[in-house]
Amino acid sequence: MTGTALTVLVVAGAALLLGLGWAGGHRQARRGERAAGLDLGTPVERATFHTLYTASLAAPPLRAGLTQDAARKAARRLRSLLGTEALCLTDREAVLAWDGPGADHHQRRAMARVAVMLESGRSQSVRTECQRPDCPLKWAVFAPLTGEDGVLGALVAYGSRESAVLVRAATEVARWVSVQLELSELDRARTRLMEAEIKALRAQISPHFIFNSLAAIASFVRTDPERARELLLEFADFTRYSFRRHGEFTTLAEELRSIEQYLALAGARFGDRLKVTLQVAPEVLPVALPFLCLQPLVENAVKHGVEDSTGECRITIAARDAGAEAVLTIEDNGVGMDPARLRRILAGDRAGSSSGVGLPNVDERMRQVYGDDYGLVIETGVGAGMKITVRLPKYRAGVHTTTPRPPAGPAGGGASSQARGD
Repeated sequence: MTGTALTVLVVAGAALLLGLGWAGGHRQARRGERAAGLDLGTPVERATFHTLYTASLAAPPLRAGLTQDAARKAARRLRSLLGTEALCLTDREAVLAWDGPGADHHQRRAMARVAVMLESGRSQSVRTECQRPDCPLKWAVFAPLTGEDGVLGALVAYGSRESAVLVRAATEVARWVSVQLELSELDRARTRLMEAEIKALRAQISPHFIFNSLAAIASFVRTDPERARELLLEFADFTRYSFRRHGEFTTLAEELRSIEQYLALAGARFGDRLKVTLQVAPEVLPVALPFLCLQPLVENAVKHGVEDSTGECRITIAARDAGAEAVLTIEDNGVGMDPARLRRILAGDRAGSSSGVGLPNVDERMRQVYGDDYGLVIETGVGAGMKITVRLPKYRAGVHTTTPRPPAGPAGGGASSQARGD
């Protein structure tokens, strides 16, 4: 929400709560403050605080979009924010939620007026023409709720009398609600983008790696059936994890376990040429991180360390505790890369790049989730191998696994372990 919209919302809310006498609860609270010897500021300051606090309670449901459940949860807060006799939220077809009296005989009239408002896209204020003497709903303000696709619905505020302040306040609150709905669209777009990026990684993994893994397993069927069986189990677990369909995030323990399975399959193919060292501090195993975030980095190390060279490849994967962060490094002694070429790849120029979508994909996702300070740090040079450092905040709002599991992870605690390809 812009600073201007917030200011207008605060002023409008304060004016409603103070100027129209719809804040009786504040008078009672004020008496309580005096009895306790407390003073929380001037009436305007207290009204401003109440407006901001109520808005903060209404925002989370709206971030789910204009649904019936979100409207039901937000309507009571928005009615309190405006201090109206009743309030309803609609989409283009029906009333989603109604808070206050009059729902039994005003809903149909409300939708008829919403249909008129949808044509103009502008706020309207009208007399309700209600003939019931006991009904307090005499005046209504219809304010549009907008999004990327135009007018999505309406916020309808009902008062007992005509009020220019209510018109302005309801219009500003509707704009604020529209901002929350637009943010919900951005959240969904971000989720769709992350899902698309994960699908891109899966597409990169699938054909080449699966074919080579199955070929390597097949080579052991006659000579070493027990190892072939173990590799088949590793292959099944690896593909099950890589192609799972739930959750944007996983734990470091799960990601490292998948990496161990990947390296076991790669070791079956490359034999003694591949040597891997894992150094993992057990206290960082439960840390949450974006799904399929580290695996592409290890695949990159195998690609440049084994497939693109003829010598022995040594890969070191380390995860250490750094206070509020976990620091991970993936280092190989492979062919490395020209730093200028690496910068072009990370900038989106992937033409002719054997790194495919892996490195830029992970870098972009890390920045989306944690901010620009948490992109990949890559040290490399032609013939000098590559070292990738990833920093993960141990806690970040919105970053959590949906199906937590016990951190039964790799590397047997903090000790180093070596995975050999024999």
